[in-house]
Amino acid sequence: MHFLLGCNHPSFTLPWRTLLPYLVALHLLQPGSAQLRVVAPSLRVTANVGQDVVLRCQLSPCKDAWSSDIRWIQHRTSGFVHHYQNGEDLEQMEEYKGRTELLRDGLSDGNLDLRITAVSTSDSGSYSCAVQDGDGYADAVVDLEVSDPFSQITHPWKVALAVIVTILVGSFVITVFLYRKKAAETTKQKGKDAELERMDAKLETLVENLERRNAEFAEKLASELERRDAKLETLAESLERRNAEFAEKLASDLERRNAQLDKLASDLVQQTKAVEKLNSQWSKLQSLKLTKSDTIQNNCIGYEKSPQAVNYSPLSNPEKHHEAKRRWYIKSDYPQYPNQRGVGPAHVGTHGTPI
Repeated sequence: MHFLLGCNHPSFTLPWRTLLPYLVALHLLQPGSAQLRVVAPSLRVTANVGQDVVLRCQLSPCKDAWSSDIRWIQHRTSGFVHHYQNGEDLEQMEEYKGRTELLRDGLSDGNLDLRITAVSTSDSGSYSCAVQDGDGYADAVVDLEVSDPFSQITHPWKVALAVIVTILVGSFVITVFLYRKKAAETTKQKGKDAELERMDAKLETLVENLERRNAEFAEKLASELERRDAKLETLAESLERRNAEFAEKLASDLERRNAQLDKLASDLVQQTKAVEKLNSQWSKLQSLKLTKSDTIQNNCIGYEKSPQAVNYSPLSNPEKHHEAKRRWYIKSDYPQYPNQRGVGPAHVGTHGTPI
């Protein structure tokens, strides 16, 4: 029969007969109150280089250790491997920084377990777990033994055998690896060859299709060129015919217009001659008008000196003065019509100008 000591410690089990002296001593030491003690369930812990180990200790009787001062000390150097106080991790040795951890999940049950990671041979030795709670103090010692399996003395023939086996195994592994690699490369090469053959066949099919399409396109292009050449020839003939018709029509129009221009030129010559004749007549008429004007002016001067002008003053008797003046002009200019009215300058002003 086994009895579980402490507060649910996972590996702290003692036989009933081993536990009985502890219970008697606990009862005899202080009948009135429990004394603070630290118990190590395993006094010796072994591990190999590179492994993680847990050094286990526990309060007895079981109580909450969150507010306790817990110190794990290496006996060889008397340095702190891990120092915990009031929920905080304090100073520790340089070689243990980052490698230790106080398992806080068990503090409420009184467990003071310490984990050390990646142990080495220099970690071998005794470790003391000291707890101070108020005026009480207790500690326990745990021995850690770290062994290096490769550092043990072996026989030379075993070493040689291990080397030979290692070489044979390595050679076998390398041979298998090379064979599988070669097989994979062969399979891959066959796949590539098949892919190349398929691509070659596809390229041949594409070349045949291109040649066929080129032939069809060349034939179609030749027929289209022939049709367009025929159309161009037809257009050229039509242009030549139209050019001939246009040239013929243009020549006839030019002849007709030249005839019209000749006629217009002859008409212009005749009109020029008529204009010259009219200009000549106009010049003669102007000269005749100048001559008559001089005559009328002379007549006016003679009338002013005549007896009629004296008898009939334009102020005293203007009507008779005017009639006498008119008759004077008629007799002077047109003696062949002495008694006719309205012939010659019938109406003449006082100074010889027509009125």
